[in-house]
Amino acid sequence: MTGPNVWRNVARLSLLLIVASFVLAPLWATVMGGFKTNAEIRTAAFAVPDAFNTEFYGAILSDPAFWRYLGNSMLISSAAVILTLIVGAAAAYVFAQIKFFGSNFLFSYLLLGLMFPFATAILPLFIKIRDIGLLDTYWAVILPQTAFGLSLAILLFRTFFAQLPRELFEAAYIDGCGYVRFFVMFTLPLSTPILATVGVFVFVQSWNNFLLPLVVLNSREVFTWPLGMMQYRGEYVTQWNQTLAFVTLSLVPAVVFFLAAQKYIVAGLTGGAVKG
Repeated sequence: MTGPNVWRNVARLSLLLIVASFVLAPLWATVMGGFKTNAEIRTAAFAVPDAFNTEFYGAILSDPAFWRYLGNSMLISSAAVILTLIVGAAAAYVFAQIKFFGSNFLFSYLLLGLMFPFATAILPLFIKIRDIGLLDTYWAVILPQTAFGLSLAILLFRTFFAQLPRELFEAAYIDGCGYVRFFVMFTLPLSTPILATVGVFVFVQSWNNFLLPLVVLNSREVFTWPLGMMQYRGEYVTQWNQTLAFVTLSLVPAVVFFLAAQKYIVAGLTGGAVKG
């Protein structure tokens, strides 16, 4: 049995390496591109540069606009995460622990948001944001991103909350603990994995969002980092080396956030998977 097992492990490892290479190759080209000239990028996109020129990374790091774009993205993404966690967790707790007439219908209705692409709602969304006077503000991005993230958040939260021991709530209720107090003091502390999982999904989605900020933001002072990339695109020439350096440095916060929470992600996604 040793021989087949060895070959099976080799095949599995080879497959994983192939998949990893497809995932890491664009990232490698992006990071290396920031050290190359435009000519090197066009002729040898994946090769190591002849000389590591740090001029482009230095120019980005010394540009106040880069830090402003990064700060705007951090503010918008953090606010979207906080609002989604608060509203999504509270709504999912109600669906998981409280039975009321129409709860299943309402839950299914909320999940309809998973079926519609974000781009299909961009025109009515723009009109509504314009009518309430939020154009060219942070809230014009924060509120729609929170709303579109609630469907997935409620689904994941409800699945996780449903597998928490019912006996724990019953014992707390006998001791005089109500729904709100139990949610704050017991449910949330036990839900670190799913909170981290939803937080990562919302943060990364918000951090990389380009279409919504493009439509509702006009001033450079409130631009997010995806919009900041447009400054390196001229009428005839695109500064690809500076653009790639900009993208590399802008991805660092999202990657760090993901790595810090990755140990909770699997536990959060599989929470309740073996229940029942």
